[in-house]
This record gives sequence, structure tokens and C-alpha cells, in this order.
Amino acid sequence: MLFCLSGFSQNIIKKTILSDYADDQRKIRIYLPKGYDKNEEKNYPLAIVLDSEFLFDTYVGNSVLFAAKGKAPKQIVVGIEMAKTRKKDTYFNVTNGELTTDNKKFYQFIKDEVIFELESNYNTSPFITIVGEGTSANLVSFFLGEKIPLINSYICINPTFSDFIGQQMQDYNLPRLLKEDNTFYLYINNSTSFSTTKQTQIGELQTGLSALELKNFNIINDTINTTSSISAMSEAIPRALNKVFEVYSAISKEEFENNIKDLSPSDAIAYLENKYVEIEFLFGSNLDIRESDVYAIEKIVMEKENGDQLLPFGKMILKLYPSSPLGDYYVGKYYEKGKQIRKAIIQYKIGYGKMDPADPNADKFYENILRLGGR
Repeated sequence: MLFCLSGFSQNIIKKTILSDYADDQRKIRIYLPKGYDKNEEKNYPLAIVLDSEFLFDTYVGNSVLFAAKGKAPKQIVVGIEMAKTRKKDTYFNVTNGELTTDNKKFYQFIKDEVIFELESNYNTSPFITIVGEGTSANLVSFFLGEKIPLINSYICINPTFSDFIGQQMQDYNLPRLLKEDNTFYLYINNSTSFSTTKQTQIGELQTGLSALELKNFNIINDTINTTSSISAMSEAIPRALNKVFEVYSAISKEEFENNIKDLSPSDAIAYLENKYVEIEFLFGSNLDIRESDVYAIEKIVMEKENGDQLLPFGKMILKLYPSSPLGDYYVGKYYEKGKQIRKAIIQYKIGYGKMDPADPNADKFYENILRLGGR
């Protein structure tokens, strides 16, 4: 993490927005990921981080680390500097839970000016995350009430909600999101470092939310065992990112056990293809199919239904990952199983031609050709 933090400072842009809603001038910091090029047709998810003075660096550091490990796409991150008097930006009317007049202005500033600034000037994908801590987390929850959703991922860290948060969540009518052709995430953490009253309030909210079963709205209820709210905050960010970008990661043992192992070959192939289609749709990441994901479903395709799905499996890989010899290997395997030896040899030769002779697997690949009598 320290290595990541030391390297990203040079990619940070400081800007001042002349606001029609909040104060005349509001300062923001924008992190652009390594390799960002405005002239390239590549888009990046956007993360809006409130409480920039103590959340921005932590979020950026985690985003860099997750991207480096292939656990999340690279992100553009904007940190918003808060007003000196915190309640001016994020608080609520204690008598009804609604935002104060100043809070509403800050909300409009984020909605109409910050998002507009980033989407107008940078290559952002439609996937937007918003992060807040304490009363800022309460402000984050109000974005759930937008008739047309602006945000995909709502991360509420160490939240300080009003006493009316349960009723407000009901008023948002979250099941309406089922009509949206999109995916949403809500992360809320509880912590043993909170007061008993706060733990009870958040626990009751989490219980109520867990009763919702919405296919495209992922509720992430977390409890962090610690005696420090600062420790809870630092733990919450990577735990939230791990869940929000779970679909981006390579197929894990848990994902395989829960979602794949009992599928038919054709369904397993469709699952893999849809995974990468969803990654591109959500995050704007034209990610080549990972070989580890191919191997994850290989056994299902080869052993079930007499390997009859090897041909569509190979063709799918050739479509998604044309430079890889894997697609040619599976197509060749299909022909070999069907005793179409000449076609199998041709396909193996095509795959071998794509390989670097220095690749330690090249000789093993060529053995398939020799084994069938090819040269």
C-alpha cells in the first residue's frame, strides 16, 4: 500500500469549481490512473470521494492496489474538499431526517457540477461510485432516492444516520431498481467500536435491507470487529471494493462452487461469456478473457456431454481472445474427439503458430501435432 501511495501523487490534478450551489469556489482533487490518455477510446469508472482530506488518499491507494492485482478496473477518483464547518455540507434536520438547506446545496453541487465536470472533461464510464464517512455516508444514502439512478455503487463507511433512516429507505422504493438495465451496490458497515445505540440502529437497518432480494441490487452488510473507528474506516474501503468489483475479478473458488460447478457445458460457456460482457458494460474495460477463467470451466466442457461443447467453447475464446492459441486448442480437441484428425492437426498448427517459441508450453502444444502424425 505504501508503494502505491508514493507513486500516484504525480497523477493528481487540483481544480477549483465555481459553484452555483455551494460556496462560490470548491476545491477538488482528481486522480487519473497510470496510462490514462484522453485521446484513447478507453473509459474508466468514476469514484466520488467525500471527506477528501482523510478518505481520498486511502481510496486511491486501494484502487491502485486492486487494479494492479486484477481485482478491479483502474478508476478515475475525485476527492471533494469539505467546508470548514462540516455540518454545512453533510448533516440532517434532527426533527425529520431531511437534509438542511446547506446540505441540499452541497448535494446539488455533487449531482450537477462535480459529475458534469468529470464526465465532460475525462474518459469516464457510466459506472459511478460515491463514498462517504459519518454524516457524509448519510448524504450518500440520499442518492438512492433519485428517480433516474446516477450512481451504481453507494459506500457508506462508519455511517451516522438520522433516526429516520429506516423510513427513508422504504420511501426510496428500492425494488423499482429492478426495472433498470444496470447493476447497483450498497455497502454499509457496522463496527464494535461504535456506541451501543449506533450499533443497534445500523444493525436494524442492515436486517431490514437484507430482507430485500433484488437481482441487480447488491446489499453488502458488513461488521468490523475493532475498538477504533479509524481502524474500521481503513478496513471498510478495501472490503467494500472487494465486493463492488467482485464480478471484475477472475473466477474464484467460491464463485465456481456457488455459480458454475453444476452447470451444463453450454451454460458454463454462456456464464463465462456473460461475465466479460458485463465487465465491459459496467466498467468500460475491454478486458481480454483470462486464461485462468478458461481453465476454470475447462473440465466441465471436456468431461460432460462427451465434449460436444468443445467447438462452441473454442469459438467463443477465439472471438473474445483471438491472439490466444487456447481457442484453437479446444477446436482441435473437438475434431480429435470426433476422429476428424486432419482438421484437428490444422487447428493445432494454427494455435502453435500464434505461440512464442520461447514459451515453455510451445513444445507441449506441438506434441499434439506430432501425436496425430502431423509435421
